[in-house]
Amino acid sequence: MQVSVETTSNIERRMTIGVPAQEIDAAVQKRLQETARTVRLNGFRPGKVPLSVVKRRFGDSVRQEIVGEVMRDNYMKALEDQDIVPAGWPKFEPKTMEEGKDLEFVAIFEVLPEIELGDLSKINVEKPNTEITDKDVDTMIDNLRRQQATNKSVKRKSKNKDVVTIDFKGSIDGEEFEGGAAEGHRLTLGSGQMIPGFEKGIVGGKAGEELEIDVTFPEDYQNEELAGKPAKFEIKIHDVQEPQLPELDEEFFKKFGIDAADEEAFRAEVRKNMERELKQAITNKVKNDVIDGLLETTELEVPQSLIDQEIDRLRQDAVQRFGGQVDFKQLPKELFEEQAVRRVKTGLLFQEVVKKNDLKADEAKVEEKIQEIASTYEQPEEVVAHFTGSAEQKSQIESVVLEEAVVDVVLEQAKVKEKKMKYEDAVKAGQPQR
Repeated sequence: MQVSVETTSNIERRMTIGVPAQEIDAAVQKRLQETARTVRLNGFRPGKVPLSVVKRRFGDSVRQEIVGEVMRDNYMKALEDQDIVPAGWPKFEPKTMEEGKDLEFVAIFEVLPEIELGDLSKINVEKPNTEITDKDVDTMIDNLRRQQATNKSVKRKSKNKDVVTIDFKGSIDGEEFEGGAAEGHRLTLGSGQMIPGFEKGIVGGKAGEELEIDVTFPEDYQNEELAGKPAKFEIKIHDVQEPQLPELDEEFFKKFGIDAADEEAFRAEVRKNMERELKQAITNKVKNDVIDGLLETTELEVPQSLIDQEIDRLRQDAVQRFGGQVDFKQLPKELFEEQAVRRVKTGLLFQEVVKKNDLKADEAKVEEKIQEIASTYEQPEEVVAHFTGSAEQKSQIESVVLEEAVVDVVLEQAKVKEKKMKYEDAVKAGQPQR
């Protein structure tokens, strides 16, 4: 086997491989002999088909089969001999395949890029500084009660937190726009589901009334054709309902998996859950800032094969979220490309930080993380056994701990600034980026 490797870019390689004709011909001859022993053809007894007949009937397809296997096997051996680690599967281009001639083919593939981390001291990280107040706990409990509320129609004027049923029709410069109309739409006033000004314009309206409100789409609205434009909405209110909140009793507490005898014990559990959520949100916010900083300070060319693999993973995840009702091939790759590129780049950069700093998942922190996760379940000992009893499950926790170690390394050099935030804002800021 003869091998030559050409570097065509930072991440692409062209490997030319030559295989002697006798190796191919011997493999083809052997496969034809095997076929002759098993093939069934009219006019011949099983195992008695002449080799010349088998070759005439199956020679071309057998040769193609053998060439494919030889290209794959010799490519894998060449990678090992050349000490090359590919980023994905190659594209094969046969150059000569004729019988009696040496096989020559080209394998085009990508490799992982060489990474030179940027200046970590230029990374800016904003860390939320947040305290959970009694008012925050009150708001959380109110939200929990509203999740379990029943609604009762009222004849009074609507106010925030009422549920209204409306028809609406929007227009810009007198022309209706796509997605700007609905009938029988249920809306909780003050929930922020609609664009600024829409819900506020309905407050004070009664069932049976027709309203006309003027609003402006936000500059960063997802539909660029509507972003920043003033719009007029015609609204008809069909029904105004007032939420009937449940009592704070043991039955209510149990709906949220909390075994509390009174409101004070329930509040304590709610605060504990909020503290856990806040801690995770701050961790996510800091990690997102670290990732943004690494991406901004480090130039990185990404193998397309890795992006394509990540896109397929994201498409499969989306299919699962849809309950398997959609064929993932129906989901356009373009929907996931930006997210896939970010994920692949992040993975490569984190791997580089791990390598440069010889990081490993600290066993004590792995145990601590498992205990932390288990503490949120009713049977924590079962959760601990689940993670410690499976190498695969434990490796997932080790990956999380290792990522946290990477973040800590970057934070040692980055500019970290604390920012005072309300609980709600800190939780929103810590939403994981997709």
